[in-house]
Amino acid sequence: MAVKNTIPFRGTPQQEQELQDVIARYKDCAGATIPVLHEAQRIYGYLPIEVQKMVSEGLNVPLAEIYGVVTFYTQFTTEPKGAYHIAVCLGTACYVKGSGDIIDRIKTRLGVDVGSCSNDGKFSLEATRCIGACGLAPVLTVNEDVYGRLVLDDIDGILDKYLK
Repeated sequence: MAVKNTIPFRGTPQQEQELQDVIARYKDCAGATIPVLHEAQRIYGYLPIEVQKMVSEGLNVPLAEIYGVVTFYTQFTTEPKGAYHIAVCLGTACYVKGSGDIIDRIKTRLGVDVGSCSNDGKFSLEATRCIGACGLAPVLTVNEDVYGRLVLDDIDGILDKYLK
C-alpha cells in the first residue's frame, strides 16, 4: 500500500494574493473553473485541499465540484512534486529494456513510492507512459534533464548528482 504524502501545505501570503488576483480576473467569466485551477497549480505547484477551498470560495463554486474537476483531469495533481521530479517511462520499449527494474531501484534508494514525494520535499517519483524517446529506451527524466539508454548500474550515479 502506498503511503500518501505527509508534507503540510505551506502556501505563502504572496501565493495567496496571486491566486486571489487570478480569481478576480475570472470571477464573472463562464467556464472559469479550469483556467483558474491551471493558474492555481502554476502558482502552488499542485492543488491541495486548501487551494481548492480558496478557488471554491472565490468563484462561488461548490467544493465538491472543484474536487471533482481536480481529480478527473490528469493534468491536475493533489500531491506536491519534489524539487527533483523523477519520471520513469514505462512504455513498451522502455519496459522491455528494463525500466521496471529502474523504477524499483529508485524507489528503494530514495524511499519514495510512485506518485509520492519524499517527506523532505526533495524528490517525487512518477511512472509515465511513452515520452517519445523510444530510441533512447529505457528513459527517465529529472525535471528537464533526460537520461537514456540506461542500465541499472547508471541509476545510483544519476541520483547521486541530485542528492548532493
